[in-house]
Amino acid sequence: MAVFTEVQFGEADALVQRLGMGALCELRGIEGGIENTNYFATTESGEFVLTLFERLSAEQLPYYLCLMKHLAGAGLPVPAPVADPAVAPPTGHALSIPAQAPCELLHHVAGKPAALVQKLSGRSELAPTAAHCTELGAMLARMHLAGRDYPRIQPNLRGLPWWNETAPVVLPHMDEAQSALLRAELAYQNHVAESSAYAALPRGPVHADMFRDNVMFATDGAPAAPPRLTGVFDFYFAGTDTWLFDLAVCLNDWAIDLASGRHDAARADALLAAYESVRRLNASERALLPAMLRAAALRFWISRLWDFHLPREASMLKPHDPTHFERVLRERATHPHAIAHVLEPALAA
Repeated sequence: MAVFTEVQFGEADALVQRLGMGALCELRGIEGGIENTNYFATTESGEFVLTLFERLSAEQLPYYLCLMKHLAGAGLPVPAPVADPAVAPPTGHALSIPAQAPCELLHHVAGKPAALVQKLSGRSELAPTAAHCTELGAMLARMHLAGRDYPRIQPNLRGLPWWNETAPVVLPHMDEAQSALLRAELAYQNHVAESSAYAALPRGPVHADMFRDNVMFATDGAPAAPPRLTGVFDFYFAGTDTWLFDLAVCLNDWAIDLASGRHDAARADALLAAYESVRRLNASERALLPAMLRAAALRFWISRLWDFHLPREASMLKPHDPTHFERVLRERATHPHAIAHVLEPALAA
């Protein structure tokens, strides 16, 4: 999260009052992230997050906002966007609704499309244990299953076509060894995407960015109590993709050593076991998990290179270090069987 567009207090106040949230008491920019403008908005009825979308269009946004509403309606800890009572929800099947149809969840602030969601309880855990990974794995599987009947379809906008398009833009900023790695991995991922095993992977809505700072936990006040997952947010990289890619994104952040990028077997074991307690991986998913771990590392290496070398002007903007995911990718490519021990018991079942 960052602040690219300055929002005047009065304009934000007019929005929250129109949405029935009472008067605005405080508006504070949120530091961190690199995509959208975000503010904490405290109103008479509670605390909210106001997001202004800097890259996504008004035509693309209903996919994300309606997905959040769909998942929240299924009982998942996802913040549902606040609807405008003056805008009637579109009728008919979601796929038949014109892109330009008004969306009651989409608003406009400072000339930008915007959304307002309730602030989640709890806090992010930046040093997760196996217990946190257990909570995450089970929730991720429930989210995938809950999305099966979500009718809207929109590709993952940061998927393979975007990697192919963006790689030539970042290659001039890389040294010879980095360039060779990027070219080789991109060729490998294009090869994987053409395989019959990849075509057999289950698909549906995915979060695609479920990093440690996008998940909240609470411990119910007791120091020794196990963590309880209280919320998942920032769905604005979501899209229709393979569930395995979503799982790989999580494993590459929650189950590695951040300093080295190396695989952490205990946390990976906990995350995968919890996921499979809700939804079992099929044979194609088991076979392609090492490849998808590399794909997820490549995706974030390319995007961080892009953000680092071609930054946008914004207050409170801190681009992420791209070399982190270079290390993760090298580890995943060098040790492709590091995850195998976790899958062996399930294969024998």
